Amino acid sequence: MRQMWGKAVLAIGMASLLVVGFASAQQGNVTEEGKRKIKSKTNPQYSDLARRMSLSGKVKIEVVIAPDGHVKGAHAVGGHPVLVQSCLDAVKDWRFESAPEETTQIIEFDFKQ
Repeated sequence: MRQMWGKAVLAIGMASLLVVGFASAQQGNVTEEGKRKIKSKTNPQYSDLARRMSLSGKVKIEVVIAPDGHVKGAHAVGGHPVLVQSCLDAVKDWRFESAPEETTQIIEFDFKQ
């Protein structure tokens, strides 16, 4: 079952690479007190598949941020699988302010049509 889920996520991810439009995704709840501030970010793209399915909703991504501010790792903690991959692709290019140690925080995206 896990292998089939992995293949489905991979197929969805490949479909999201064929994106034509941009998401109307808005990132929120990132600069809560104690959280590292974002220096640069890329917005996730709203895939053609998501558009055809009229998907909307929230996606939560947990990111591990290295001391120098680059994203060391990310994984989904909530959201529709079709929307998740575009968020993961976007956050890997984000840069945060430097800090003395590695940190982890949740980033929330809100997809609206």
